[in-house]
Amino acid sequence: MTELKEFKLPDVGEGLTEADIVAWHVKPGDQVEVNQIIVEIETAKAVVELPSPWDGTVARLLADEGQTVDVGVPIIAIDVAASPDYSERSPVPAPATESAPAAGPTPDLAPPDQPQPDKPQPDKPGRQAVLVGYGVKASSTTRRARKTVPAIAAAASRPETAEVPTGPQSPVPPVSAAPPVSAAPPGSAAPAGSAARALAKPPVRRLAKDLGVSLAELAGTGPGGSVTRDDVQRAAGDTTVRSVSGVQNGTGTGREERIPVRGVRKHMAAAMVTSAFTAPHVTEFLQVDVTETMAALRRVRDLPEYAEVRVSPLLFAARALLAAVVRHPLINSSWDGDAEEIVVKHYVNLGIAVAAERGLIVPNIKNADALTLPGLARSLQALTETGRAGKATPADLAGGTITITNVGVFGVDAGTPILSPGEAAILAFGQVKDTPWVVDGQLAVRQACTLSLSFDHRIVDGALGSAVLRDVGSMLEDPIRILAWT
Repeated sequence: MTELKEFKLPDVGEGLTEADIVAWHVKPGDQVEVNQIIVEIETAKAVVELPSPWDGTVARLLADEGQTVDVGVPIIAIDVAASPDYSERSPVPAPATESAPAAGPTPDLAPPDQPQPDKPQPDKPGRQAVLVGYGVKASSTTRRARKTVPAIAAAASRPETAEVPTGPQSPVPPVSAAPPVSAAPPGSAAPAGSAARALAKPPVRRLAKDLGVSLAELAGTGPGGSVTRDDVQRAAGDTTVRSVSGVQNGTGTGREERIPVRGVRKHMAAAMVTSAFTAPHVTEFLQVDVTETMAALRRVRDLPEYAEVRVSPLLFAARALLAAVVRHPLINSSWDGDAEEIVVKHYVNLGIAVAAERGLIVPNIKNADALTLPGLARSLQALTETGRAGKATPADLAGGTITITNVGVFGVDAGTPILSPGEAAILAFGQVKDTPWVVDGQLAVRQACTLSLSFDHRIVDGALGSAVLRDVGSMLEDPIRILAWT
């Protein structure tokens, strides 16, 4: 006797309520083990890999790639007692489609002697228990518009219920309700089962998702028929695909593009709007001669403690900001409107703004004020690399107290940075460049940059903001002050 279990989307932290399915690592019929990675999801803060909670055989994928799913909703069915040679068949509900009837009760489909998956009880509206945390109230998934004609036809023709195969079966032929929009060369055929799961690495899947290309329609040219970046880019340039995409997006001419706002970008947009219209922002600027800091930077790079660490001017700017926090603790605080209190943090979780592929994220270095300069350099490098690779965890992104952003890497002198929600200040470090400067009454060429400090004017008045910015500038003009003031 077999037992079919449904794995519900867990709350992976920070009270998140939904996530997008980025890429499945398994397909129906695959054998899985406990803790084997089965799917990548994108939450509002990061891309997270989810492991299987059971040993067994994948019976059905209950959510499609690109679909938004609420926490607590089943995303995969696994037969925990399945083996390749059994012959029973166990019917389970298939995911509802746009064409399914909305009214009427759903009959019980499993036989009386077989356990059924847990179903939400209408008379008990509380939260559902999930793998991590407690989840949210039961609700249905939210489907996004299909990007291609074959995908629309497949969704429309999906039956309301389907049986889970409990033994080997021949591949299901691809849907032919509508002529496919193929990016493959004429006469080539897609591998069997490609409609269910095309072979492609996660970065290729992300590229295809960003460009609106369906992997199921591509004939891969990589090893074992896998889809490569070149395959996706060629498909994105196909005029037929562009034309269909333009019609579906409502533009008609293909001169406009609509990009879904979800995951990290959705969270970033909401956070910036909340911050900008909640905290009264003030930004001050200071141009600083950093010639001595750049000289110290070159000397530090030659030290053996920094042999395998990338040392940049941001390291000295971060250390100067940490020293300024010690001198002016109120700059490292937050506003508690409900309690009508200012919460001063006597620890520093230094946020580092990172321009990742999926949008702006601000992971933070925990207890950065307790680190040595080599330790801070290693943490800066590790956190930046992790963020750019899309591997920052919810824990990395939570709990920041003050932030620094390096706009100089984009060739920008200054900006008016927006505060991270819950923080009182953010420092922007501009590009370092040769600048005419008066030294001892004589005109000279010096290396200079512009510092921009935005702060919450409910907490930080002009005098305090100016003092913090002046202190950071003084330490970058003469790095010895960093040692003297800490």
